[in-house]
Amino acid sequence: MLNLLDDFPIHQTCEPVAHLATTDRNAYDRFWMCGFSDDGEWYFGIAMGLYPHRSVLDCAFSLVRRDGLQRSFFASRRAPAERTVMDVGPFRMVNEVPMRRTRVTLDDNESGLACDLVFSARTGAIAEARQTLWSGSRRTMDATRFDLFGRWSGTIRTPEGDIAVSADRCLGIKDRSWGIRRVGEPEVGGAPLTGLFSSFFLWLPLFWDDHITQAIIFDDRQGRPLMREAMISPLHAVEPDGTSAEDGLLKHYATVRHQVDYHPQTRLARSAQFDLRAHDDSLRSISCKPILRFHMKGIGYGHPEWGHGRWKGELAIGHDCFDPARLDLLQMENFHVQQVVRVSDGARSGIGTMEQVILGPYEPAGLAGMTDGVA
Repeated sequence: MLNLLDDFPIHQTCEPVAHLATTDRNAYDRFWMCGFSDDGEWYFGIAMGLYPHRSVLDCAFSLVRRDGLQRSFFASRRAPAERTVMDVGPFRMVNEVPMRRTRVTLDDNESGLACDLVFSARTGAIAEARQTLWSGSRRTMDATRFDLFGRWSGTIRTPEGDIAVSADRCLGIKDRSWGIRRVGEPEVGGAPLTGLFSSFFLWLPLFWDDHITQAIIFDDRQGRPLMREAMISPLHAVEPDGTSAEDGLLKHYATVRHQVDYHPQTRLARSAQFDLRAHDDSLRSISCKPILRFHMKGIGYGHPEWGHGRWKGELAIGHDCFDPARLDLLQMENFHVQQVVRVSDGARSGIGTMEQVILGPYEPAGLAGMTDGVA
């Protein structure tokens, strides 16, 4: 099967672009994007995922206000043959300038949410280390990811009123990942898995006055590092020009450590500290204080009905609304969160997000089951 991208010199195998090198049914290719006001009053999340072997393209847009509701729009369709077609019903995403500028529009719909937003990068693309999880001899996750830090502008319409999104007040991150990840309906048949599935993930992308830092903690159930990574890169005053995806200014720390203080009887961070250790052994300790919580199920991550990659029909549109303050935080669908955080390293202050998800046992926090909370 040919598509328009076959007319570009981008092939990785002798097959057409639409033919993946893997036949794993959980192959995926995803956009995740967020934006938040610099005073922590609101946060929005965007997701769009292609699942080639499931023939599904789905998307979501969700907004939460401080001390308010989190509202979500969802949509899903049969995946188009052309990979550059990124629209699902009233939702549309366009890479106006690859690695620089992305436009997201959502026309009026029953969710009450609509938007016309433009993301403009302020860093070069930041490649993360490959992330891999195993279940016995099978890779259940094998993903590559890159990130861009930037600014948003445009408008969001909500049932509570419009939000003017200005580039001088709205920070944001664009995350692209692809590979293999558990998505869609559960697999059936064969011998059941033995033991409890477990994964611990913390991600900390931060904006400072003239630079960004990013830290990633990915552990197994015993707290052994599957991936530890921390980086620093300058912030550009305007969208970078030139044709290179990376700007050559990214630097890596030697490693990163973390310490989390949890809300009692939950898996939710109340505060956290990240220690970024440089290659010369100097230490930058960053304290984090959450000020706003966004649940990732609002854009499909673990949502009981609108989970990623599920076949919903030729075109399906839905919506959801909930109060984060009233959720049962020991329900697994509520474990995965982004929190807007105020941060300080003692000399400087900043703002960013802290993504957190703990699935199954995690010995360093005293978690022994699938859904127990920290004492």
